[in-house]
Amino acid sequence: MAGIFKAYDIRGTYPDQITEEIAFKVGYYFRDLLDEDDLARGPVVVVSRDMRSHSTPLAEALRNGLRARGVAVIDIGVCDTPQNYFGVGHLKASGGIQVTASHNPAKYNGFKMSRRDAIPVAYDTGIEKLEGLVNGSTVDAGMAPQADQREENVFVAYTEHALKRFTHFEPRLKVAADAANGMAVIYGPILDRLNIELVPLYWELDGTFPNHEANPLKLENLVDLQALVIEKGCDCGVSFDGDADRAMMVDEKGQAISADLITGLLAPRFLRDEQGAAIIYDLRSSWATKEAIEEAGGVPIRERVGHSFMKATMRRHNSPFGGELAGHFYFRDNYTADSSIMALIEVLCTLRETGKPLSELVAPLRRYFPTGEVNFHVDDKEGMIRRLNTDFSDGEIDFVDGITVQYDDWWFNVRPSNTEPLLRLVLEARTAELREEKTAVLLGYLGEPEG
Repeated sequence: MAGIFKAYDIRGTYPDQITEEIAFKVGYYFRDLLDEDDLARGPVVVVSRDMRSHSTPLAEALRNGLRARGVAVIDIGVCDTPQNYFGVGHLKASGGIQVTASHNPAKYNGFKMSRRDAIPVAYDTGIEKLEGLVNGSTVDAGMAPQADQREENVFVAYTEHALKRFTHFEPRLKVAADAANGMAVIYGPILDRLNIELVPLYWELDGTFPNHEANPLKLENLVDLQALVIEKGCDCGVSFDGDADRAMMVDEKGQAISADLITGLLAPRFLRDEQGAAIIYDLRSSWATKEAIEEAGGVPIRERVGHSFMKATMRRHNSPFGGELAGHFYFRDNYTADSSIMALIEVLCTLRETGKPLSELVAPLRRYFPTGEVNFHVDDKEGMIRRLNTDFSDGEIDFVDGITVQYDDWWFNVRPSNTEPLLRLVLEARTAELREEKTAVLLGYLGEPEG
């Protein structure tokens, strides 16, 4: 079981790391992560699963574990992770668990967990405790269920919820969408309501991911979508990850758009009627994101990477919207949870309202030159961060997540991975030449990039 309890979820390979016995124990001890306010709602937990073949037996074992502990189960079936979050809030449940390994390859599986109103369970807010309980457990996975179980379909309610901010129906747009054989396939009925000509790609549920890895953050996984957008003359393209909680956009020219720029593009839509509101962005984001929020009358708040941190900060500031470089977009009116389909809807409304192509809308935000996120294997991660702190002490330094150093014309962040033995670098400069120069300097410290 070593290494399956991660910063934001439980994840590992099936069946050697993630087993039905583990699933039962996760369900059995999940009740120990819930507080009085959570338990006052039942106790009842929403359970769902993705399309991986082993998600079915794992979900069954998970449900049995919950019920053996006296926690009732609402099974909402095969669905995307955002729909699980919605189900928790909509059904006023104590919490929710989605059986999924997100964008990981087919041999992986795991559990994403939340409490009432989709409040995330992270390592320091419950997963660490669960790790101790599961690892020290001798509970019998064959215990008889004590609590009830019922099935419920929340997709119709989720569809209407997702469409609440869909305000611009014309003109008809052509949109290429790559589901990567993942859970976004079920969005068909929602997409049918958007007055678009859908050009689908890899639009069959298949947990073996036969076409490409379901991770749109890797540019090589966008190549087919980019070609399709150009071939079919689409107005834009969207690529979803495996459990459909992330989305990456491609403009009509086939150019990939980093998610931080989409955050900057969409922020004004949430600030029109809420001047001075806080918009949350993660610290890997471009300077342009912060500037776009300020230009629209918002208060930009920079947060460390990770959905649990982003959501907590949004709740603290009553923020209507936030976004991460990885393609998560968060909405206050969605229980402060991420929704890829709602992000797409906002982009389509922006295209229709402005009447401009996506490349033209994003062009003003491409004012700096980023590297994107680059990974390095570094044995002494803490030692490297201390060394960078010493050697770049002439810059403006903070330690919100790893180390960030800012100068007038460039900045970089180096942070440890929450899930792998890696340091991750993001660097941005005012010119391409300066980016290349400073990247070479950082490579002198971090070594050659991973893969």
